[in-house]
Amino acid sequence: MARSPLSPFSPGFWRSPLRGTWFTSVLGVVLLGGITLLFVTGLLSYAAYNPDLSPVNDKTPDKGILGFYLFSWPTDPHWLYRLNQGVHVTLGITLIPVLLAKLWSVAPKLFTLPPARSLTHALERISLLLLVGGALFEFVTGVLNVQLDYLFPGSFYPLHFYGAWVFFTAFVAHAALKTPLALRNLRRLREERTEPVAPEPAAPTVSRRGALWFVGGGSLLLFLTTAGQSFDGVLRRTALLAPHGGAEPGSGPGGFQINKTAAYAGIDPAETSEEAWRLVVTGRGGTVRLSRADLLRLPLHSAALPIACVEGWSTSDQWWRGVRLRDLAALVGYEGDPPDVFVESLQRRGAFRRAALRANQVADPRSLLALFVNGEDLTPDHGHPARIIVPAAPGVLTTKWVARLTFGDL
Repeated sequence: MARSPLSPFSPGFWRSPLRGTWFTSVLGVVLLGGITLLFVTGLLSYAAYNPDLSPVNDKTPDKGILGFYLFSWPTDPHWLYRLNQGVHVTLGITLIPVLLAKLWSVAPKLFTLPPARSLTHALERISLLLLVGGALFEFVTGVLNVQLDYLFPGSFYPLHFYGAWVFFTAFVAHAALKTPLALRNLRRLREERTEPVAPEPAAPTVSRRGALWFVGGGSLLLFLTTAGQSFDGVLRRTALLAPHGGAEPGSGPGGFQINKTAAYAGIDPAETSEEAWRLVVTGRGGTVRLSRADLLRLPLHSAALPIACVEGWSTSDQWWRGVRLRDLAALVGYEGDPPDVFVESLQRRGAFRRAALRANQVADPRSLLALFVNGEDLTPDHGHPARIIVPAAPGVLTTKWVARLTFGDL
């Protein structure tokens, strides 16, 4: 029996009969639609942070022209960010088997010699390296972020943002070159036999359609064990791969998901006691200091809103009650249309100890400095004595353990 070549640069090294133009084309078309949707929802997720509110919310200060599309994130519908981020994270995880299968199907092309036959071929190979490297980088950092495993150097936000632009640029170039060929190959969808990549293919153990069913089954399994973190009720129990998925944590009015506990954030209970805590509100009309008792004497309002985070998990609508942000703005000289607001927390550890909200978010009557949730005082882990809750905003902007509100131009 002849020995198989040991070098991946040898054509005889790649003998799987599954590799072929039809198999690769099917995977490529799936990724064409899926990755495009991933990129769009990723851009929207970034816009939801209102990064133009510099330097508070801006985690990518050198983005330059890449921020050309940014806009004031809306507050309607109130589940907008929950939907967008649920789609982004769930789709990204679901596409992992498809991506790996696609990389496996084209692996021989990465080792072809000579590496460049012409300038055009050299540019195509470079774009392919950027495409493969960018895809692996984006999917790996995304999965690590979802699992709260920050093993990569630096902040997730600029790494994922700039990586997405590099990857998608290479993806667009590759798609422009290969999509017409892929569509021609798919016209032969019912043909079991297509030209194989391997010059001396090994005996088949499964058909190409069988391989596609295997890849699709892997994607379906990941979907079923991830998507539940964005839903309510019994579906949430299927989110086995999501750190904040599964059954509702605890019971009672405060029995819903959290990202940071009071202990993790370094909150000293002595600071949040009714005797010690004061909310400082500043604006063009001066500064006022409000105790919890003072806040309770102001008009209180309620809103049913979810919390949705960048990792893809979200809560069901919780019933919040507190003082409207626009009413607090009125206390310091902003009657009528309120301005942006800068929010500071007692939090000592972790990201987003400070955050800013757009004027349209402050003006929404459902935007509250919440004091109660589901009929009871906020628990320490949910931000007692007061937290921000805003419709359609990412969870990190719904600041907990609020200490100061500064209204005005940021």
